[in-house]
Amino acid sequence: MLRTLLTFAPVGALLTITPGATTALVVRSASRGGRRQAFFTTAGNSIGVLTWALFAAVGIAAVVAASTEAFTTIKLAGAAVLVVMGVLSLRGRHAAGSERDRDDRRSRSDLAGLRDGLLTSLANPKLAVFFVALFPQFVPHGAAVLPAALVMAGVIVTFDLVWYSTLALIVHRAKRAFVEGPWSRRLERLTGAVLVGLGVRLALERR
Repeated sequence: MLRTLLTFAPVGALLTITPGATTALVVRSASRGGRRQAFFTTAGNSIGVLTWALFAAVGIAAVVAASTEAFTTIKLAGAAVLVVMGVLSLRGRHAAGSERDRDDRRSRSDLAGLRDGLLTSLANPKLAVFFVALFPQFVPHGAAVLPAALVMAGVIVTFDLVWYSTLALIVHRAKRAFVEGPWSRRLERLTGAVLVGLGVRLALERR
């Protein structure tokens, strides 16, 4: 199993660092709510990855990957999620308020980050294809599928936590140094536009 993990690690790392919807979400969360909200976004995405690994182990992901109707439904749902989040970023407003109001908004933003990360991950049918097509190649012969799938998903989650936490730290420091004031709003609008573009591309993509 150790040899399998060492072989799978570069694949997991490549999957993590390849820019996509999660990257845009983490940048958006870090620019809006700092490293804390970005962490919750990453955690939500990680829960989704583990869920797809579980689905792959029990055969649900294979059904999604094989069924044109199921794949298209999830794809369009994912596209809608990205477009809605992008539009909200383009239209978002930040209010000052009291300290208690700020604490309430922080709690809501943490839950929103967790929700956004989870929804984006679960509504990504490409994860189903990835787990179905790639995971079996790394499962040792005779090994139980569920533990192997969860271990490899854990590798991806570990890379995600390290990579996206580093990205959030960079964005947070850049915001404090250069992006306070109107530039903070412009960065949020930029990530919103990226999310809308990713949603449109996902909706128009063929399998």
